[in-house]
Amino acid sequence: MLTELQSILADRYLAPDPAQRRIARQLYDEVAGLPIVSPHGHVDPRLLADPAATFGTPTELFLIPDHYILRMLYSQGIPMESLGVRPSGGRSSNNAVEADHRRAWQLFADNVHLFRATPSGIWLADGLRGVFGIEESLSAKNAGAVYDELSEKLGRPEFRPRALFERFGVETLCTTDDASDPLDSHRAIRASGWAGDVRPTFRPDGVVNLLAAGWRDRLDALAASVGREIESTAALIAALEERRAFFRSMGAVATDHGVETAYTESLGEAEADAIFMRALRGRATPDDARRFCGHMLIELARMSAEDGLVMQLHVGSLRNHNAAIFEHFGADKGADIPVAAEFTRNLKPLLDRFGNDSRLRLILFTLDETTYGRELAPLAGHYPAVRIGPPWWFFDSLNGMARYFDAVIETAGLYNTAGFNDDTRAFCSIPVRHDLWRRAASSWLAGLVVRDIVGLSDAADMAREMAYGLAKRTYRLG
Repeated sequence: MLTELQSILADRYLAPDPAQRRIARQLYDEVAGLPIVSPHGHVDPRLLADPAATFGTPTELFLIPDHYILRMLYSQGIPMESLGVRPSGGRSSNNAVEADHRRAWQLFADNVHLFRATPSGIWLADGLRGVFGIEESLSAKNAGAVYDELSEKLGRPEFRPRALFERFGVETLCTTDDASDPLDSHRAIRASGWAGDVRPTFRPDGVVNLLAAGWRDRLDALAASVGREIESTAALIAALEERRAFFRSMGAVATDHGVETAYTESLGEAEADAIFMRALRGRATPDDARRFCGHMLIELARMSAEDGLVMQLHVGSLRNHNAAIFEHFGADKGADIPVAAEFTRNLKPLLDRFGNDSRLRLILFTLDETTYGRELAPLAGHYPAVRIGPPWWFFDSLNGMARYFDAVIETAGLYNTAGFNDDTRAFCSIPVRHDLWRRAASSWLAGLVVRDIVGLSDAADMAREMAYGLAKRTYRLG
């Protein structure tokens, strides 16, 4: 029975056709043990800065930081407060935390059926089983026992963040950090002598988007980080260039930009300054913000061409759609909703200047799947600067990955894609997400083999690239 169970688990997520599944298993076995390159994500670097750091409670590890889980539970009318999420600026007493988190875990387990057939359900089950050795599926009946077992294991040295980093086989992990961040955690990691490769990623959205919440505070923080006032577009650009140099000195290989649209526009200095001055007076309009962000994306592309930082552009999320949740609990609570995106015309001003410049590496991500075959694949299949990022956010799922492979690789070719990144805040989902990608890729490649589109040796080479090589080269990690 155990052998049969292991066989079933070993073949999970692979194609059901016997011939395709046999080849998929062969391809997967060759890549399953490759190191994990995680070049884009949102793990808190503080977890890795202190050798003695822990993940806290099971609720803090699995539930509170995972907006996929929060959004599903909230969609069923379960209040955020009951899930351990505190209002913005709110705090619980230390005595209340354990009780609150245990109740939240029970509530989560009471409703775990909501995650059947979803990526979150896969990540949870595989995380509990693969990372913590908990074979029994989480349920309302065993919630307390599972919580206790997790709590006991999370207190052990072998389940601390650094230990799991090494156990997972993570070769490189990149965090995402505000432009003014002093990167103290990254300094601490370096100073500790630990061999783990953890790198920052430069994200200037808070000062580039003039209507971002807290924009003026973030601008002031950026000014403080460079030691001078920022009262013009030129001063903002100079400050960003200075901070990018600092991030590079700390090991950064990439920048990240989250925008609702891919709109770009080259403004004259006087026009850009006029918009910036209106923003300083609190009078920027939505059109001002759109045009200024479009202008700054071109400036940021220029910087990337000059300093070599890979430029990631995440397009198509209308952030904080639920105003009441944002006002009460803040961002990243599962209320971001995809919108239609357009790249071909919107990106043309940027690509006219830098699309043919091989120094620039521009990775495009979208939440609008209709753009994969129509726009992103043709763009990446032509412009030397452009690569297509992996399926992102709502689409980093088994079916989303299959749709992605079908939509982009025929037109762009495999080698104009960027491999995989897990884009996660949930640390223990890192190996699970990479494993799912490797299985999905192996299964898709096996379909090419059985149809004589590629040979088995070529498919094996493609599987290694998809699991490891593409991400490493795309992000210039050696």
